[in-house]
Amino acid sequence: MAKKNRGGHTGGHGWFVTFADLMALMMAFFVMLVAFSTQDSAKLQVVAGSMRDAFGVQDKVRYSGVIEVMGLPTRPKLKNVANIDPKDASPNPGPDDRDRNRTYGARFKDDRKFALASASLRQAMQNMPEISEVSKHIMLEETQQGLNIEIVDQDGRSMFADGAKEPFERTRQIVQKLAPSLKAMPFRIAISGHTATSTMPARPGYGPWELSADRANAIRQILAAEGVPPGNFYMVAGKADTDPLFPDNPSMSPNRRVTITLMREEPPIPVDLAP
Repeated sequence: MAKKNRGGHTGGHGWFVTFADLMALMMAFFVMLVAFSTQDSAKLQVVAGSMRDAFGVQDKVRYSGVIEVMGLPTRPKLKNVANIDPKDASPNPGPDDRDRNRTYGARFKDDRKFALASASLRQAMQNMPEISEVSKHIMLEETQQGLNIEIVDQDGRSMFADGAKEPFERTRQIVQKLAPSLKAMPFRIAISGHTATSTMPARPGYGPWELSADRANAIRQILAAEGVPPGNFYMVAGKADTDPLFPDNPSMSPNRRVTITLMREEPPIPVDLAP
């Protein structure tokens, strides 16, 4: 008497389906291992950059407002970026190469100090609602020279009167609010004034160089009056229109600015000096 087949499988090979699934999973696992073993430098740089930014050790140039606002454009590329002809290349390392080749521990500490300084300045400005509108003119930018605090003009709203070396009262208030934080930080300060390219003729004997230098010195005087020690000032200079924020549009209003730089300086004794 023949037995009736009550199951759903007629071939008796149900174990083969499970085995095939196992092999497929094993194949997928080994494909993933091979894929991860092939390093994509571009993707690794993106991941590393995200981690540095998340933990406050980003060493790339960043350009953003203390209080994020619309209207002030960001630069699409870094300053002073130019292609170098191979015949002009040199095997000798330059200052930038030596800086990049410093020990990782020293670079990490340096980057973290500037990240903390940037966060401290942002917090100081955000805690002052009475000048929140004016603080939109403050921009922070980390460079190889240090942390730049840019006091910039915007269309229809300047920080200095046209052609004047003395700042408006709102500009003075911003600098006065920044002074306690700058005084407490262990960085020397460089101040430079900048003008935008203008088609208007300069006054006889008083041009963009004199104006930018006087504006930088006016900011120094405000900081000094607020208690920043004279020894903390590294340099005060006027650069006229030679270093615009937006080289593609040198007449743009944000090119008119005063830059307060917290200097990135080498320690007096090399960090890798062995006793």
